[in-house]
Amino acid sequence: MCSNCDYTIHGRHHHFGWDHSIPPAERVTPGSTLEFECLDSGSGHFSPDSTVDDIGTLDFSKVNPVNGPIYVEGAKPGDALKVEILSFKPSGFGWTANIPGFGLLADQFKDPALTLWNYDATSLEPAAFGKHGRVPLKPFAGTIGLAPAEAGLHSVVPPRRMGGNLDIRDLAAGTTLYLPVEVEGALFSIGDTHAAQGDGEVCGTAIESQMNVAVKLDVVKDANLAMPRFTTRGPVTRHLDAEGYEVTTGIGSDLMEGARAALSGMIDLLCATRGLSPEDAYMLCSVCGDLRISEIVDQPNWVVSFYFPRIVFS
Repeated sequence: MCSNCDYTIHGRHHHFGWDHSIPPAERVTPGSTLEFECLDSGSGHFSPDSTVDDIGTLDFSKVNPVNGPIYVEGAKPGDALKVEILSFKPSGFGWTANIPGFGLLADQFKDPALTLWNYDATSLEPAAFGKHGRVPLKPFAGTIGLAPAEAGLHSVVPPRRMGGNLDIRDLAAGTTLYLPVEVEGALFSIGDTHAAQGDGEVCGTAIESQMNVAVKLDVVKDANLAMPRFTTRGPVTRHLDAEGYEVTTGIGSDLMEGARAALSGMIDLLCATRGLSPEDAYMLCSVCGDLRISEIVDQPNWVVSFYFPRIVFS
């Protein structure tokens, strides 16, 4: 995948949580290219032979492993780490789960559910979902970030100002991400790779899939970023746009409740028109549907929309 990369960071060089005292897996100069052998968010817990019962044995102390950290020479607090995302080498296997207690509608979906995916790792043709659905793929890294200045071990689950579990599907090949540096050397790590995800990752998981990632790391001196920012190479939804969308909305004074209402409406629509079970509709929405804030100025009510790509059933 990256025959000209300067370094390969093997899968054994992973860690759980952010801690600036973790020894670097490698020290590199600015401008270096690296290939990371990333695990999926379940640390390889699920396999093609897994069943829904395996959700109950998932070790939550070992979710979202990230490869690294990488010490970048010359990076200091106040700088930004420039991360050019070069390419992905997917594995061809993935999983999506409803994990009780997790997700936007956790109060409604209390039972575990599991979908296993097999896809062509070379062509990245849309992955089959049941008998009729095919989900377009777009590999990206869900967790990508730097170590925080605050001492101690910090959970990898919530995103932070130095990145982390951002779950932004547009952090794909061709995107350049800028992360605020809080500690000397930046201490970059990456993992939680996905084959596809909708904006919002509403059930809590995407198509979680082990894959290799190639990046180039550089330093932007005195950038003084407050939060991460990124630049895309071009359009970001062409893999979904061809057949248009079905859209449901949630309207009210609370954005979270609006998001829940918009998602619930789409689940109801998919069940009624496509014969899906509520659990399958929920997971499918998570891997390819998009939550959008459509309007946030006409107080006291705001509009949240849920866009589901019709191409999945075309």
